[in-house]
Amino acid sequence: MGLGPRIDIRVSQQLVMTQQLQAAIKLLALSNLEIESVIAEELAKNPLLEVRPGEGAQGEGVIIREDRETGDEAVDPAGADELIGRLGGADNSPVDIDWREAALETDSFADVGGSSGGDEAFDFDQLEGGEAGLAEHLLAQLHGVGGTTGRVAEAIVHELEETGYLETSISLIAEECDASINEAEQSLALVQSLDPPGIAARSLEECIALQAKAADRYDPAMARLIANLDLLAKGRMNDLRRICGVDEEDLSDMVRELRSYDPKPGCRFVTKEPEAITPDVFIKRTKAGWTVELNNAALPRVLVNRRYHAELKAGPQDKASKAWLSDSLASANWLVKALDQRARTIIKVATEIVKQQQSFFEHGVSALRPLTLARVAEAIEMHESTVSRVTSNKYLACDRGMFELKYFFGSGVSSDSGEGAAAEAVKAAIKSIIDAEHDVLSDDAIAVMLKERGMDVARRTVVKYREAMGIGSSIQRRRQRKMAAG
Repeated sequence: MGLGPRIDIRVSQQLVMTQQLQAAIKLLALSNLEIESVIAEELAKNPLLEVRPGEGAQGEGVIIREDRETGDEAVDPAGADELIGRLGGADNSPVDIDWREAALETDSFADVGGSSGGDEAFDFDQLEGGEAGLAEHLLAQLHGVGGTTGRVAEAIVHELEETGYLETSISLIAEECDASINEAEQSLALVQSLDPPGIAARSLEECIALQAKAADRYDPAMARLIANLDLLAKGRMNDLRRICGVDEEDLSDMVRELRSYDPKPGCRFVTKEPEAITPDVFIKRTKAGWTVELNNAALPRVLVNRRYHAELKAGPQDKASKAWLSDSLASANWLVKALDQRARTIIKVATEIVKQQQSFFEHGVSALRPLTLARVAEAIEMHESTVSRVTSNKYLACDRGMFELKYFFGSGVSSDSGEGAAAEAVKAAIKSIIDAEHDVLSDDAIAVMLKERGMDVARRTVVKYREAMGIGSSIQRRRQRKMAAG
């Protein structure tokens, strides 16, 4: 073999994701608010696009009949997978698609749903804004306090955690404010005297003590009780009576007083931006079955302005102008098609979810069944990743409330029916058993009762689900009852 350079010809295949393909995949996972931002951005740079406001909640829908065991599978239009496969070769012919009025092709199982009247529309109250934050609430009370005391007090307020506790060393605050420790302590006492009581505490004991002082209940017995909160948590009431020097009745009154205090007084002032969740799909029950409808009011109607395109095309143009106009038209056509297909894919996935979880819509969370993305993907002949993207940040509204589409997916446990029970259904059953218990039940007893309900759940599963819901053990629940009764 020669050692010199040579030229070789090789043939290979590779999958390349075009920008349109990447954008189409991204659109599937976006929420309605994010889609609005995408549309606004495209409108700003593409003069061939025009938008019309949403025209109410009427729109395309699918009716899922309750006699689904004898019906056929719905024949839906091409899915998002097929759209993605066609994106590279999309033509440039003008398109005017109104996906809010386009009817899905259906057979005897799934029919086009009629528009619902105004009296059947879902009503959602607007979320009110939160109260003023903790810092603003405290600074308003410090108004007019000047000098070093006021300056250090403001610094302390800004150092408070959301819970209202002060975790920064008072000596460090004094150093940063160029004040003495004594001045910083005076400023701390000033802040601790503000509303709400218990603010700027450095420990749970100090927080409770400040509230007891504000309520004029901080006597020596209460001070000793607060200093031994660990014994109270363990339920060692006899030891507490001996330490506090009170009888059983007085101790019960003191414990009842402590229970009325707030261990995190600052949390009531935590302000969060209200998140107005808009449902993507409405699920309604009609005489014909369950109706799945798109929320057409959530997004504007996007169209291609073909008249304006014709005017620009007929005018004088150079080579660069013709290329720009062609690119703008192709981009506008693609966006309209992609939005149309996104809406159809959402309806398709939501329809299958309602089919699979029809018992949930009829009977509630106790009837929720285990469901996987792969099962839905196989039923609607789409890729599992497509279903995953469609169910992200998408919500459906029904008579039982608003739920994210991913809520209906999850593992489960075996049951006598053979279909299994979803984890959420098991959690709901555990909670109902504990809420209805007269005598505190052990985890083994709960597992037995679940098995009687057809849910074959091991004790360790009961423990896992109980702890996930924040429910204490049988010992903790028994102790809580004793304290409440005392």
